[in-house]
Amino acid sequence: MAFQKVVKGTILMGGGALATVLGLSQFAHYRRKQVSLAYVEAATCFSEPVNREPPSREAQLMTLQNTSEFDILVIGGGATGCGCALDAVTRGLKTALVERNDFASGTSSRSTKLIHGGVRYLQKAITNLDVEQYRMVKEALHERANLLEIAPHLSAPLPIMLPLYKWWQLPYYWVGIKMYDLVAGSHCLKSSYVLSKSRALEHFPMLQKDKLVGAIVYYDGQHNDARMNLAIALTAARYGAATANYMEVVSLLKKTDPETGKERVSGARCKDVLTGHEFNVRAKCVINATGPFTDSVRKMDDNDVVPICQPSAGVHIVMPGYYSPENMGLLDPATSDGRVIFFLPWEKMTIAGTTDSPTDVTHHPIPSEDDINFILNEVRNYLSCDVEVRRGDVLAAWSGIRPLVTDPKSANTQSISRNHVVEVSDSGLITIAGGKWTTYRSMAEDTVNKAVKLHNLNAGPSRTVGLFLQGGKDWSPTLYIRLVQDYGLESEVAQHLAKTYGDKAFDVAKMASVTGKRWPVVGVRLVSEFPYIEAEVKYGIKEYACTAVDMISRRTRLAFLNVQAAEEALPKIVELMGRELNWSELRKQEELETATRFLYYEMGYKSRTEQLTDSTEISLLPPDIDRYKKRFHMFDEDEKGFITIVDVQRVLESINVQMDEDTLHEILCEVDLNKNGQVELHEFLQLMSAVHTGRVSGSRLAILMKTAEENLDRRVPIPVDRSCGGF
Repeated sequence: MAFQKVVKGTILMGGGALATVLGLSQFAHYRRKQVSLAYVEAATCFSEPVNREPPSREAQLMTLQNTSEFDILVIGGGATGCGCALDAVTRGLKTALVERNDFASGTSSRSTKLIHGGVRYLQKAITNLDVEQYRMVKEALHERANLLEIAPHLSAPLPIMLPLYKWWQLPYYWVGIKMYDLVAGSHCLKSSYVLSKSRALEHFPMLQKDKLVGAIVYYDGQHNDARMNLAIALTAARYGAATANYMEVVSLLKKTDPETGKERVSGARCKDVLTGHEFNVRAKCVINATGPFTDSVRKMDDNDVVPICQPSAGVHIVMPGYYSPENMGLLDPATSDGRVIFFLPWEKMTIAGTTDSPTDVTHHPIPSEDDINFILNEVRNYLSCDVEVRRGDVLAAWSGIRPLVTDPKSANTQSISRNHVVEVSDSGLITIAGGKWTTYRSMAEDTVNKAVKLHNLNAGPSRTVGLFLQGGKDWSPTLYIRLVQDYGLESEVAQHLAKTYGDKAFDVAKMASVTGKRWPVVGVRLVSEFPYIEAEVKYGIKEYACTAVDMISRRTRLAFLNVQAAEEALPKIVELMGRELNWSELRKQEELETATRFLYYEMGYKSRTEQLTDSTEISLLPPDIDRYKKRFHMFDEDEKGFITIVDVQRVLESINVQMDEDTLHEILCEVDLNKNGQVELHEFLQLMSAVHTGRVSGSRLAILMKTAEENLDRRVPIPVDRSCGGF
């Protein structure tokens, strides 16, 4: 075991670092022996992680192939699946985990970003005298406190305001929120409190003032969900679990129990999605933790099984940060159709959602325009009329599928409890379904407890309460200052790295490129308006990122924050990943196209671009039409009826503005509906009409032409006569 520990600890050191330690000749010898050294069985539990860094995906695949039998094989790399793997491996069980896509690629990265007990569930528990709902809230509040403790870099308490517009609501909601604090007990983050109307507007100046009587503020937790999921997976890998993304379960393996004569699940046939290579992974126990795909794995075991999962779609939208205060969320407990809407600051943006409606299970859920508009309309009801809520301000939108456990005959997902169930099939397949993000750890504990009991596994009690996740142990709120001082990073970039990677932020900083500027010394950004840097792409590969989509959506959160910024960063990301992973030019092109499709359909880019189409109605008053025609003809000097890059360049040069041709091409393409390389008058009027109605915002061409017009109008003709009349 000591030898195994050394092998697992060194197998994935970076080449440069290892060469320095061993010397060049020894390093060359090590490289020749690396493959044979990787043929080790999965590690058993240590009191401390067996790996300083998570082993590479290649090493993990070798462990999966060459371990004769695992104690537990987990199918599913979401929060619950990774939680099961971490719980099992820290008990001393030989553990494996496979995920068909990337870690957190499904529901676990598309949540409301809250770590919460469930205020509305407590309300139902009290009004319906539902003991189960009460227990679920109490458990969730305990788990909320634990998650904030074990991953302090990725999570923090967040005050959430309930605005009150009727006096009778004050005592009603105050009692409910105080009960929430009371149920939390010693795990209460901060005590809730009441605000007067004036104080509420101080904290949330964007709030609708009319009829506002006051507000109640309570506390829940908020986190970076995809990064939290990844931290759980990386922690499990460091403790010795063989975890691999892009490993699809093709079928379940079975063998006959000699004592009972019954067939028992004994592992799975797995396929590497990236290479097509298939092999068997054998295990004493198989856990199905596939979220919305729960029933598809259950059907692999028994095709006649009755479904237990009813999927529900939840859509969220992201808007600019100025829509909400930097550190205050908002809860609308009773929307127009009875659903709950959250309005929360996150990553310096604003998240609004969620909807809750029945849906079909799909690998690529798409946010609908109806859901986006529903959220926008509800937001308008709560924000001041001074704040124009524009459809064009939706920077990203996504849909997540909640795996609700329910009677298949039930059609109302709003009334379904988020309780989880642990089901055991006749062949011994254990399925964990339902629940919610906050309770992933207790769900995992219940599941592994069932596995240990059912399969007589030799394991200790759960050890995950208080167990720090990757990056959390040595993190502190002032860690970012050391990054600024030691490496010369911008303060904003340093803060981002500290709260994303925790105490591993120094490893990212060491990989940062020199900028060539006086300040910052290192840290070249991927896009100017976000603090993500190129070094994160290199580090993301060490965190099992295999595709460009992994990088823009889960290692960084660009796709979830601004689809246009993500699209802008894509070529650079693909180039950096291609260099690190030796991608061919064909592979780079495929990655670029796949990621672009992902942004277009799954992240709401399609809905955003459809706000300006050939069928867009021009709803402008005659004076506005005349004004915009005049602006257009200022650029169309030759009266061609359209403008080109040459026309725009000419006007910009007249006001001493320089812009490269590629950027101008991008700007015109945003408006060029028929893609003929020029913008006609009707296209320009459609654009200005969409800007007026709020369906399009931040149009670079509209702003550029307005600025040029204003600069030209301000010019005063310079007299040519000499002073005193001349001679």
